[in-house]
Amino acid sequence: MTNLLIAPARHSGCQDLDTFASVVQAAAEQQRSPIDDILDSGVVDEESYLSALAQQSGMEWVKSIAEFVDVEAIRAICGPRVALAHRLLPMEILDEGGVQQLVLLTYDPLNLLAKQAATQQISLPIVWKMASRRRIHEALRKLYGVGADTFEQILEGRDLDYDNLESSDEANVIDADEDEEASVVKFVNQIIREALLQRATDIHVEPLHDNLRIRYRIDGLLVDVTVPDNIKALQSSVIARLKIMAHLDIAERRLPQDGRINLQFEGQTIDVRVATVPTVEGESVSLRLLNQEKFTISKLQLEPFVEEKISQLLGLSNGIVLITGPTGSGKSTSLYSFLNEVNTDDTRIVTIEDPVENKLPGVMQIAVKSEIGLTFASGLRSILRADPNIVMIGEIRDLETAEIAIRASLTGHLVFSTLHTNDAMGGISRLTDMGVEPFLLSASVRAFLAQRLVRRLCPQCKTPRAISPQQRIEMEIPDHMQGQCYDAVGCDQCRNTGFSGRLAIYEVVLITEEMQDLIVKGDDMRRLLEQAYSDGYVPMREYGWCKCFAGETTLEEVISVTSAELC
Repeated sequence: MTNLLIAPARHSGCQDLDTFASVVQAAAEQQRSPIDDILDSGVVDEESYLSALAQQSGMEWVKSIAEFVDVEAIRAICGPRVALAHRLLPMEILDEGGVQQLVLLTYDPLNLLAKQAATQQISLPIVWKMASRRRIHEALRKLYGVGADTFEQILEGRDLDYDNLESSDEANVIDADEDEEASVVKFVNQIIREALLQRATDIHVEPLHDNLRIRYRIDGLLVDVTVPDNIKALQSSVIARLKIMAHLDIAERRLPQDGRINLQFEGQTIDVRVATVPTVEGESVSLRLLNQEKFTISKLQLEPFVEEKISQLLGLSNGIVLITGPTGSGKSTSLYSFLNEVNTDDTRIVTIEDPVENKLPGVMQIAVKSEIGLTFASGLRSILRADPNIVMIGEIRDLETAEIAIRASLTGHLVFSTLHTNDAMGGISRLTDMGVEPFLLSASVRAFLAQRLVRRLCPQCKTPRAISPQQRIEMEIPDHMQGQCYDAVGCDQCRNTGFSGRLAIYEVVLITEEMQDLIVKGDDMRRLLEQAYSDGYVPMREYGWCKCFAGETTLEEVISVTSAELC
């Protein structure tokens, strides 16, 4: 068997044949197919190696998997259990001279157990072909839906005890243990695991009249998740399991509830915020997935002219720095990165948040609990008696909180907080509309920083684009910005979206002495904006153009997220 596998490895350009041979030997000693171990080891390129192995084995190589022609017929002939258990993809039904055959894709021609199971459980003759493991896995999810094998076993009656959904530390470890008995617990775990693998930030479980819809938010956009047919039958059990994991009252279905889940996934701790809302079709559950990641300034990938301004602000001993933007624009990530930068042994940092999204080591974090009277304003009063150097307020929502924050800054504290405005300049009018006196605003606030999130181009498939002089004029791209821009195309790596991940674009308005004078005088926004430009203000859209010419996002992305800013 080793000789059969070595030739494709050489053909695919494997540079470490010794490691390759040891992986094959270890699998042989355990009497199992080595293909998964070879691919997991990273010593070969999956696509190159498997295509060479297909040629060596005399099997047709399928480079790309097209849309399924007759999904219902394929599912009827090849059920999810055999397909998902052995990672076999039924691709199409051939009809040659009145004789039907099923084309079945595999990435492991050495898995005799899978071939035997398929032959026994599939009624049609099988035509075997090969494709890459990644493409087969993606196509299986589309064909059967997330957790289809578990769902089928549940409906067959192997696990009908829907009330036996107790929470335990073991059940909150989201892994890929295929030997676990089929249950609602496992089914829910598969839904969460798939969301984590696809880098989703949110999961929405939404009851409809005749279906239970599950959607992931990936790179800021909602994506429908393919789920098994008749999932509506498990609606109450799935929602009950999620509520139990979040330590919520499963008997209360009339009122909204909030909770948290701590998960373990591939050695990482995932904090999940859970919110339920009652709807006419049943309870809807939303899960926000928060990675306990390390927050650093470098991860923000700031342009030099903005990084210099932020470094100056982080070096201040007092004043207020406000980050503005709508919900979901990444304000909390920026705040945590700033706090992590100034978190030193000789600095005491205290925060008050609603809720505490991520835990920062060495930072005293307080969660708002309005039901017992712990609001931003009341908590902030106590914080100021706790001898902090730096204070972070999750959000300034009212005049009382704003006035206490101003008092804190005027008494020698550096204060970070957020506001909901469209742009940085809007922060000035937002505070004055709250009732903050202009002279207090000018004396306390040091800067307004606005941000938005744009989707990051997939590095595998982005393609250069030409920009005509007319387009540069229409988009108001400055002449000094030259270089190559790119378009999103789409490939298997990015789910054919052309994007993978997100990045932030910023604008910073510094409250200089000249700006302070204008604010106190009550000058209009046009005059304030002129002064901001004089002080080095760069609009968010122009910052976005920098990211476009760096090949990180598209012109259309920047235009779409900054259109409200220009209104």
